[in-house]
Amino acid sequence: MIAREHVHLKSPGASRFALAPIKKWLLIGTALGFLGIFILIPLIAVFTEALKKGIELYFAAITEPDALSAIKLTLITAAIAVPLNTIFGVIAAWGIAKFNFKGKNILITLIDIPFAVSPVIAGLVFVLLYGSNGVLGPFIEANNLKIIFSVPGIVLATTFVTFPFVVRELIPIMQEQGTEEEQAAITLGASGWQMFFRVTLPNIKWGLLYGVILCNARAMGEFGAVSVVSGHIRGLTNTLPLHVEILYNEYNFTASFAVASLLALLALLTLVFKSFLEWKTKK
Repeated sequence: MIAREHVHLKSPGASRFALAPIKKWLLIGTALGFLGIFILIPLIAVFTEALKKGIELYFAAITEPDALSAIKLTLITAAIAVPLNTIFGVIAAWGIAKFNFKGKNILITLIDIPFAVSPVIAGLVFVLLYGSNGVLGPFIEANNLKIIFSVPGIVLATTFVTFPFVVRELIPIMQEQGTEEEQAAITLGASGWQMFFRVTLPNIKWGLLYGVILCNARAMGEFGAVSVVSGHIRGLTNTLPLHVEILYNEYNFTASFAVASLLALLALLTLVFKSFLEWKTKK
């Protein structure tokens, strides 16, 4: 009898299938390593340095008068800028998604300007417009108004930098939903406000909240534009990011990292709420 040798050949598909888990874990490991080096480790370093000299010094740093003033100004700025951007975002997104009109693409381009322009340049533009030597400077001084190096300038700069977040979140949602439900509501006799509050708003509520959260996080953490228009007046025009910079430049590292940890906590809470809204939106 002649012994027959059986040769087992592996198909290319089987080889690719065997390598698939390796590639998957390699990609996951690379992503996790990148996040660990550039996000997780710096975040841990912030809290470690903030608590390095004890919890008492930590609370002393975040409760001293200048820090409380910076926290108050940051909250006031966000409390003004975020609602303004929310109102603008809903109106602009509704007009862009639901109607066709001349200049629509120009409007979309203008909305994206804060994404393309450096915040420092945006702050400088406000100085050139509203500063004492600016275009509107004589009018502002004649009417005893104060914009630059005061709270109104900080609010203007923050509003400019953050206004695309809400509208950019709502436009694709409204475009995907179409206009059928609104048209049906109008046909049934609903007024414009009834249509908005009973049809449009419930359909966009999760996307709207998502955009508001991102807008609020950016408003509280904005540095470049606010730094230009604030004047760095300690206890008066310093927001939290500016207060962190001043403390760090004074070599008061514990206090600077303590105040920075507040911004880090805000970022973490924002991510948690953002993840929750993504889950609710998918559900």
